[in-house]
Amino acid sequence: MFPSTFIDTILDPGLDFLWALGGPTLSNAARQNMLCIAMQESGPGLEARYQNSPSASAGAAKGWWQFEQGGGVHGVMTHEASSSLARRLCDACFVQFNEAAVWRAIEGHDKLACGFARLLIWTDPYPLPTREADGWAMYEQRLWRPGKPRRADWTINWVNAASELAPPPPV
Repeated sequence: MFPSTFIDTILDPGLDFLWALGGPTLSNAARQNMLCIAMQESGPGLEARYQNSPSASAGAAKGWWQFEQGGGVHGVMTHEASSSLARRLCDACFVQFNEAAVWRAIEGHDKLACGFARLLIWTDPYPLPTREADGWAMYEQRLWRPGKPRRADWTINWVNAASELAPPPPV
């Protein structure tokens, strides 16, 4: 999927939905980090809703941000900064507030997936990254902690995310 389509149909609606439930304020920094992470986790063309996609044998991670049941899902549901909002989000998405239900639903429920990704970022005690190196530290060292980090891909995805979110030139 084109990043612009992802922004218009998944990222911005998901962030708006979470904000309407009392979630974090909308910001371009959050949008850039989330788009970059989605491209890092699901491919620059945003093609993988589950780990090992398009294989018939899915891996442990689901959704555009590739959450594992005992990882990101558990973290968001139990962290004091995010658990009450995660519960509100689950209620609004008609998903039971338990790790197995959320993990299963996150693969196909874009607002739930987006909300959980934003809430995971919200649990980070550091300021929301606005520089590529700080975004990498948040992603690789503190929050997602991928098994196979790909630093060079991150740099490219960060630049592409910034480009996709830049305002169009005046007409």
